Amino acid sequence: MAPVAVPTLEDLSITEKEKKPEVVENEDEDGDEEDDVEGDEAPGSGDAKKKKKKKKSKKKKSGTVTQSDPPRVGLSKIFKNGIYPPGQEVEYKNDTTSRITSEEMREKERLAQDDPSTRYSNIRKAGEVHRQVRSYAQKNIKPGMKMTEIAEMIENGTRSLVEENGFESGIGFPTGLSVNEVAAHYTPNPGDNKVLQNGDVMKVDFGVHVNGRIVDSAFTMNFGDPAWDKLLEAVKDATNTGISEAGIDVRLCDVGESIQEVMESYEVEVNGKMYPVKSISNLNGHSIAPYSIHGGVGDKPGKSVPIVKQHGKDRDETKMEEGEYFAIETFGSTGRGRVIEEGACSHYALSQHAPDKYTGHHQSAKTLLASMKRNFGSLPFCRRYLEHVGEKNYLLALNTLVKENIVMDYPPLVDPQQGAMTAQFEHTILLRPTCKEVVSRGDDY
Repeated sequence: MAPVAVPTLEDLSITEKEKKPEVVENEDEDGDEEDDVEGDEAPGSGDAKKKKKKKKSKKKKSGTVTQSDPPRVGLSKIFKNGIYPPGQEVEYKNDTTSRITSEEMREKERLAQDDPSTRYSNIRKAGEVHRQVRSYAQKNIKPGMKMTEIAEMIENGTRSLVEENGFESGIGFPTGLSVNEVAAHYTPNPGDNKVLQNGDVMKVDFGVHVNGRIVDSAFTMNFGDPAWDKLLEAVKDATNTGISEAGIDVRLCDVGESIQEVMESYEVEVNGKMYPVKSISNLNGHSIAPYSIHGGVGDKPGKSVPIVKQHGKDRDETKMEEGEYFAIETFGSTGRGRVIEEGACSHYALSQHAPDKYTGHHQSAKTLLASMKRNFGSLPFCRRYLEHVGEKNYLLALNTLVKENIVMDYPPLVDPQQGAMTAQFEHTILLRPTCKEVVSRGDDY
């Protein structure tokens, strides 16, 4: 019997992919057309002679619009028809190709394109913004730069490329620039003069959203001893393992067990001393819902993706489901392998139970709360973002809202063991009906 050809992912292109991205073209309208002009009769000649008027050649259409350096060209000017590159498309592990070949599943994807809230172009645009912004950042972040300078490099690029417009598109959450033993939740506050140093290992974690669809992706840069590259390798491998294991009907506890097994197979040798790499047990990946970075909707919490093996009653046997978005992120440490809250807070978000109207006695808190709802809604923010939207003298009001549990604060997360080093890698994945799409995947990681 002749083998049956199985369609590849390219063969299964949905409507959105069938179109080729268009680019903006500029045409010069000043070029003169070539005309024949009747000349004057020469003296003594009875024949009318023709002479051609010398003309300018018409300019050719310009080529493809390309990104500027630094990146400031909005992506709609590059992808004129709104069709953005997909991420990495991967078959589900252990799938017998039934999803890839299923007409029912392909029809589900076509229907998703007709619904503005679920069409893939939203998250793909956010993914392309992330790739282009981080590409510039990776080439230009250098020791000696202030953290504020690095954060603004990333945020200015994000705002420009995503074409920031209220809740339609913008920054997904504060830019994380956590260094060394700090694993997460550090971004510079106003007036912070901290400088990136030679020897630092920095986690760069930033988000982009389009119509509430958030791409959350992170990478780590080593400006220190090349020996720390092994730590980065361990965490990147663990993240890719989590991505590989994730899928429809996969139990969350099984993903975490696979991640830890890979992460903790690595060791790092620094100055002749061996350090085992540990998964940071109290950090997790998470589901992502529209305008909700950790997937919670109303009173319903989001799903957490563990990065360690769970035991007994702590085993989360909840399954991933078709159509869900997840941030698969892993953190590795050469220290204790657990983090604590420590240091000045910079990350905040409105509580899911924030009241519609403030009933307290502080007028400044009432005014600030209204501004937070107007500018950020359910998206996380930082003190620099408050100043970006024009807020001043807000610290008393902010602390009041935190004390009243109307605003949640998220201090830096630190491995407290002396000399600990941490690293992070993260991607956003979409569990499509036919395949798994790693939306934020790029050539870099």
